Amino acid sequence: MAAVLLPGAAAAHSFGVIYTLPVPFWLYAWASAAALIVSFIVVGLFATQPLTAPGSTAQSATLHPLPTPLLWLLRAASVGALLLCIVTGLLGTENPYGNFNMTFFWVVFVLGFAYLTALLGDWYAHISPFKTLALLLPQGGWLRYRSALGYTPALLLYAGFLWLELFGGPSPRLLSQALLGYTGITLVGVLLFGARDWFRYGEFFAVFLRLIAAMAPLALTDEPKPRLYWRWPFSGLRTAQTGHWTLLLFVLFMLSSTAFDGLHEAQRWVEFYWVTLYRALLSDWFGSNPIAAFPHMRALYQHWQLGWLLLSPWLYFAFYLAGIAAMRLLLRGRHRLMPLALAFAPSLLPIALVYHVTHYYTLIQTQGIKIIALASDPLGRSWDLFGTATWFRRLIVPDTGMVWHVQVALILFGHIVSVYIAHLIALDLLRSRRAATFSQLPMLVLMVAFTVAGLWILSQPIKASP
Repeated sequence: MAAVLLPGAAAAHSFGVIYTLPVPFWLYAWASAAALIVSFIVVGLFATQPLTAPGSTAQSATLHPLPTPLLWLLRAASVGALLLCIVTGLLGTENPYGNFNMTFFWVVFVLGFAYLTALLGDWYAHISPFKTLALLLPQGGWLRYRSALGYTPALLLYAGFLWLELFGGPSPRLLSQALLGYTGITLVGVLLFGARDWFRYGEFFAVFLRLIAAMAPLALTDEPKPRLYWRWPFSGLRTAQTGHWTLLLFVLFMLSSTAFDGLHEAQRWVEFYWVTLYRALLSDWFGSNPIAAFPHMRALYQHWQLGWLLLSPWLYFAFYLAGIAAMRLLLRGRHRLMPLALAFAPSLLPIALVYHVTHYYTLIQTQGIKIIALASDPLGRSWDLFGTATWFRRLIVPDTGMVWHVQVALILFGHIVSVYIAHLIALDLLRSRRAATFSQLPMLVLMVAFTVAGLWILSQPIKASP
């Protein structure tokens, strides 16, 4: 609350230039909290019937089969894009802005394709380049995958991906090596455990995009003949099965890693380590001369940042379980803690999505559009294969005021949707509007805390570490 009550100038994190908020931050915080509380009351009073009954498809009249030639064309294109990313990183320029693979992988695929998945459904499950390459291998697997492991392989690989994103450095060659290594890991996983189990539990892009796709208004049925159908936006979250605590932790890692990415270069975070922590503790180890202590401080700083990244999902896990435990008390202990936690986990996904969008969508606007020029010169050797090498080369600077207000609106929207989905899940579990409403009071407190924390992180000025 002390952080909420501190007004003053700030800088929106995504742009890195000082931007003075139109009104003090605490007004945004209180207004957002009030909007969430009002939404909670409205949902409790009027959301008495589900959009679609759990387990019901109700879309049989709108099923549209996907043409097999289209699927194979998209699969070939995805494999080609993967190979092009690897080749351009190994043979092309080391300038990250001039190499095709950096913009295509980090901006077009990791960001743009994820946001398209939230609209168009889980196409990745059908056109994944890794799954297409795995068709060349035996599908059965040499070992039986143990269900007790849950989604641990995907969780560990996701942690490695986040390390590469945040601390690996902007190197096209390193990205190509990582893609080669990940392709090898995926194919070995398919050989060991079979394609079905590995792409369900081990291939983290498949897990990540499958979770995102649960919110899409357009969905796809499973193989062997995928079909498209329409549904209410976010309605897929009510039937999404978490099933294992490692998948819950994966969802929380989606939340915490984005928050950490916004925090780890914030001015207050950097100064806490280099000034406050040094004076209070580290000077006893490294000496009171800051110049002599700098090399040791710098070496420790990498471990400090990585440690907090890996700890972040567990912190969110603790806060989330505390909210679920309070819900259980309101229900007088009639439900066990972990089944309740797993049941409400899908309601966190809209927050994870809007966190992701608010932190990174400006990259699509500023850098993603340049993929058109890079397609003509993928190696950075002054080619112009398609006549587009000079397109969108100028610097694109988004309006900071517009970006900030879009971020506020998106974060608030995501939390309101989460409140609504959590209420519908409670209705499914408890079959009583009164019990469902009162059981969600702890979740409301959690959503308010997440909203204020997310806005506060976005409002922080960034500062490069020494």
